[in-house]
Amino acid sequence: MEKTGNIRKMSIVIENDTAQYKFIIGEEKIELNQFVGNQFRLKYLNKINCIKCGKETKKSFAQGYCYSCFISAPETEDCVLRPELCQAHNGIARDMSYAKENCLIDHYVYLANTSGIKVGVTRNTQIPTRWLDQGAEQAIKLAKTPNRYLAGLIEVELKKIMADKTNWRKLLTGESDLEINLIAEKAKIIQKIPEQYHHYICDLNDVFMVNYPVIEYPTKVSSLNFDNESLISGILKGIKGQYLIFNDNKVLNVRKFGGYLVEISY
Repeated sequence: MEKTGNIRKMSIVIENDTAQYKFIIGEEKIELNQFVGNQFRLKYLNKINCIKCGKETKKSFAQGYCYSCFISAPETEDCVLRPELCQAHNGIARDMSYAKENCLIDHYVYLANTSGIKVGVTRNTQIPTRWLDQGAEQAIKLAKTPNRYLAGLIEVELKKIMADKTNWRKLLTGESDLEINLIAEKAKIIQKIPEQYHHYICDLNDVFMVNYPVIEYPTKVSSLNFDNESLISGILKGIKGQYLIFNDNKVLNVRKFGGYLVEISY
């Protein structure tokens, strides 16, 4: 069967403790877990449409935007990657209506076990989506703040002593240490948070855990890129985070190619 359309990042929900994926192509959402262990083919059709305005663009910025949207859309503002730069609480943003719904709401600082323990920030509405997108097998809430800026300040303090990014190669070779006790790690980390932020600390210690549909991890990782090769085909060995894992140690970051016009067959 074949489907053609512009692709977006995969949607993920949890059923029976396992991440369930849908591949978004055009207006369709295709259940993807069923294809693990089978042949899966993607062909790039040499066209990119901005995921914001739909305009055709020769180059994609920030995982799917044309340049005009990249420099003007609220979804690509600096605080998306660096929450401590958010100025929405001072009434400054590219789009204040967007900021009120996305920046001036409760945010969580969290610990996640992806390729090891990392710290991160996300909106309360993005839990557990953010963790699933990152391929976290475990996560725990560390602090809750009333806006993005304050969460960013706490993250900045913790980045001095721990990672804030995932080692994607380690993530995709299945090297996560599931013996890590996130509750104990949280207790240690709390001692490193400056006292003025202690009233934001979350008392609950619920640990998020999930399994990913992977039947075989690569022994080493080779990243696939539509800009270099238009046809990607192989046995789908698994899905983790926003990555498709194929045989021959090859992986594709689907989110990176948002807006690309692709034909899939399975």
